[in-house]
Amino acid sequence: MQHPGGAGHLVGVFDSGVGGLSVLKAIRRQRPDMDFTYIADSLYAPYGQRPPAFIEARAASIADALLQAGARIIVVACNTATAVAVEKLRARLPVPLIAMEPAIKPAVAHTRSGVVGVLATTRTLESANVARLCREFGHGVQVLLQPCPGLVERVEQGDLYSAATRDLLLQFTTPLLAKGVDTLVLGCTHYVFLTPLIRELVGEAVSIIESSEAVARHTLRHVEPVASAADVPRTRREIFLTTGVPGEVQAVFSQLWGAPVEVSALGGDHVGA
Repeated sequence: MQHPGGAGHLVGVFDSGVGGLSVLKAIRRQRPDMDFTYIADSLYAPYGQRPPAFIEARAASIADALLQAGARIIVVACNTATAVAVEKLRARLPVPLIAMEPAIKPAVAHTRSGVVGVLATTRTLESANVARLCREFGHGVQVLLQPCPGLVERVEQGDLYSAATRDLLLQFTTPLLAKGVDTLVLGCTHYVFLTPLIRELVGEAVSIIESSEAVARHTLRHVEPVASAADVPRTRREIFLTTGVPGEVQAVFSQLWGAPVEVSALGGDHVGA
């Protein structure tokens, strides 16, 4: 699936759906000239309740599609895919792999009350990676893990401000606030798009921390040596792909990207489970 136009795109980014656009926007803010291919595995979104073996298989298939598209760096812009599949991906991919993790370490350093809340999918919070982060960095701090079933689906629908989304967020944040949380970690790339509503609900006294800017910086540290070695032209090309039906997701892509985009179908073996 080599795309027309030469050697392919420098950075490949994928997520279960549209959430990874928050990371891609951070990359684009820091490097406006960046070429990229973005793949949303929309047919199977969300990953948050899926079995680990299924997530591993999907992550491997989408990463292969990005390699075939010419990606020299791959960003796993999905906390759940990172938590479940990143070790196997790193073992098999011949290019640098940039992955997500909930910003528990900076949140622990930031908190004043000693109580940190983490909003994420069930699968992410059950992962060994989150257990390790809490174990390594949570000394002397209470880290409260709050699964948020249903929240990714709201973002996938572009439903960022409705009463239903507000009610879900209240359900997840109210118990955390009652326990003294003063720092809230958004442990899912989808949730970044809910930041304005979360801020309204939790108030100005609560700090909201997420990883997109840090992941963007980490990605761009790999860009220059890879770009120089591969002699990849800078053309600011953007390719958005989905395993779902483009017409069903294009409006939400454009809404979250902040400008009209064209979404195409990812074909071939990468669509099927």
